[in-house]
Amino acid sequence: MEANDEPLKSSSPRWPSPVSLTSYMPRPPVTQQEYPVGELEPDSKPEAVGKVAPASNGRGEKTETGPSVSTSNNMDSEVTVESSPVEQVSLLKHVTSWWYLVVIIATPLVFLPIFLSVDDKHQRQARCGYVIAVMAVFWITEALPIAVTSLAPVVLLPAMGVMSAKDTSAAYFNDTSMLFIGGLLVAIAIEVWNVHKRIALMVLKIVGAEPKCLLFGIMLVTWFLSMWISNTATTAMMMTIVQALLQQFKDMDINEKSKKAITNGNLHSDPKSPDALKHKRDQERADAEFLRLSKALSLTAAYAANIGGIASLTGTGPNLVLFAAAQKVFGDVGLKSPVTFSTWLIYGLPLSLLVVLAMWAWMVVVFLRCKGGCLCCCCAPEANKKKLEKVNAMIRDEYNNLGPITYAQGTVLVTFVLLVVAWITRDLGGAGGWADWFPPGLSDSTPSILFGILMFVLPSSLPNIYSRRGGTNTYTKVTPLLKWSHVHEKMPWSLYLLLGGGYAIAQAATVSGLATWLGEQLMVFQSLNQWVVLLIISYIVCFATEVTSNTAIATLMMPILSQMSISLGVNPLFFMYPAAIATSFAFMLPVATPPNAIVFASGTVRVIDMVSSGLFLNIICVPILVFATATWGNAFFHFDQVPKEFLKNATSSGQILHS
Repeated sequence: MEANDEPLKSSSPRWPSPVSLTSYMPRPPVTQQEYPVGELEPDSKPEAVGKVAPASNGRGEKTETGPSVSTSNNMDSEVTVESSPVEQVSLLKHVTSWWYLVVIIATPLVFLPIFLSVDDKHQRQARCGYVIAVMAVFWITEALPIAVTSLAPVVLLPAMGVMSAKDTSAAYFNDTSMLFIGGLLVAIAIEVWNVHKRIALMVLKIVGAEPKCLLFGIMLVTWFLSMWISNTATTAMMMTIVQALLQQFKDMDINEKSKKAITNGNLHSDPKSPDALKHKRDQERADAEFLRLSKALSLTAAYAANIGGIASLTGTGPNLVLFAAAQKVFGDVGLKSPVTFSTWLIYGLPLSLLVVLAMWAWMVVVFLRCKGGCLCCCCAPEANKKKLEKVNAMIRDEYNNLGPITYAQGTVLVTFVLLVVAWITRDLGGAGGWADWFPPGLSDSTPSILFGILMFVLPSSLPNIYSRRGGTNTYTKVTPLLKWSHVHEKMPWSLYLLLGGGYAIAQAATVSGLATWLGEQLMVFQSLNQWVVLLIISYIVCFATEVTSNTAIATLMMPILSQMSISLGVNPLFFMYPAAIATSFAFMLPVATPPNAIVFASGTVRVIDMVSSGLFLNIICVPILVFATATWGNAFFHFDQVPKEFLKNATSSGQILHS
């Protein structure tokens, strides 16, 4: 889940350096090597990968850490503020560090002709287009933090006469925001009580340590968890497990080499002897296999987290952007949006499963290099059985170290399952649901917020007022499953600004007539087959999201694609749905998503590894997406049919625009 999920690129991100199986959960104190992952959103675009927050930059030079504050213990409580030394850079770096100011000042000036060169009749559309163009550049370059750029409509839209400040501000928080808040509250409880780690170790204990099975287990756990909790938190937690597993493999290899060196001590007497050369080749082969396994496990954790986000409505930010856009588009013509939590599972879950299985097969072929096309999990050579058994023992020990499931963990699990059931059964795609028992107006945000509130109500332990220990009554303080400090630390607050900014510009594009005008210009695609157009759009979005915030590009595309669909005579969701999902196909670059960045920061994966494996996934994922849209997606949502209400609305809008 994109929190998580996340989707802002931090100006100076600091990523965790997972080294042990218990280093992420519960969250450790912030040190020079680690940063609280919960503060980063799932589909953010980190500007620099693998950075931490040290007092020096690794070359002995001090970096800027902000002022330090010290308070004396006397009655006056005197506060002394000392300036920290800043990093010394060359003249060239000093000049280039001003780039963000150049972008902030130059961009509004460069785009001035957008509304200065049009007539008065189209001024409102042009001014709206100007605001969107400026925000798009700021979002892509991140001259300003993405959350700060998302506040620009509150200033620019009223100042340009596109929308009032009241209407603009009101667009920032809606039903979709409440849905996300409730879901994240439950997800945070899962993180706080280590439920996700227990699930991960249990699955790995079942699948075993054979490389293909281990890869499948890492993939399955990461994929499932990222459906519900932050992609960033999921990847960070899984990377601690991956690093521990790799360390176990490495230690066993070192022990094996030491034993062979002792047994075959004569090998070193003649380095060019056949036995010595064979021993050297065996070592190089073992090292290469270990490196490939390291890359496979690490990349699988990142890719599975990205893919898992598309399986559920609350999995990642772009899903919610589509959900809100669909509600508005259908609501404007008096129709109910067909996108709900349960209907999303019908389309997104099978699609996500197909993509993640294709990813696993690709990782097996590229990195594990299974001979003879064998992809089964029971073909480990006899010589490796003992090594794999030791890894299995380590996994069992780590799972046993968690102890029996606690009352708090059981309560969180039950609450989570009930929430998912409530989401699915509220509206069963027109076949009824529990919402029919209540007055009209309920949505998926209703159970979301209810169960979110319950996290602050349900106790984390059973009351023990009647227990007796040593002949005396002993009591423990009863606390709820969640405290506000947990939420304050882990909730991606800046995500709501990004979503809100998207809602504001989408509404502005509609009321100003810009969306209708863009739809008319896109009629040039009318001569092409609609499925070819969908394939082209999906590829454009898929590769654009490698360098642009997933949520930002989804926000920019939704109003354009909805109008384009209507203009081409298809359902508004025909282009919107696949495009929103395609924003999660970010596999090629470390900066594409935080999961990619976390894996890259571990040091086991190079950029070329990510590009070479991710490019193939980008290429094959889009055809799978189009296939899903053309088959079960079209059968349920009727993507190739446009409701008559949209045709009437499009005709009237066109008449108003040309009058």
